Amino acid sequence: MPVIGLNFTRMEAKKGDKPFTGEINVNSTPKITEVREVGLPSLDKKALSLGFEFVTEYGPDLAEIRIEGNLLFLAGDNAPVLKQWKKDKTIPEDVSVPVLNHLFRRCLIKIAGLADELQLPPPLQLPIVKPREHAEKKESA
Repeated sequence: MPVIGLNFTRMEAKKGDKPFTGEINVNSTPKITEVREVGLPSLDKKALSLGFEFVTEYGPDLAEIRIEGNLLFLAGDNAPVLKQWKKDKTIPEDVSVPVLNHLFRRCLIKIAGLADELQLPPPLQLPIVKPREHAEKKESA
């Protein structure tokens, strides 16, 4: 049951005038906003089209980056997913886990570029290179 496509339909990034002081909290939240079935004539199959929004907030009240789009997912059987969505606006875990993992990967990479343009910290932890300790320092410790 793979993700077979993703496209972004809207990107919005805004930063307030408030100066950054102290600790900045970064919180990223994906949300599925729509689920519908679409035909894929070239594959002679039907897929699920999942509308989504992915919001990264920089707090307290410093900035927000929002991405919206659609993701195509090939499920073995679309009926149970559509039924659960219609009933309670959720999707089964066997679909939500790969979908959310894909959204985190693709959206956080895109948001990292937008955050850099706004001079905001990246929304994910990047590796930090530290200098090696010299042998003298280790011996004196």
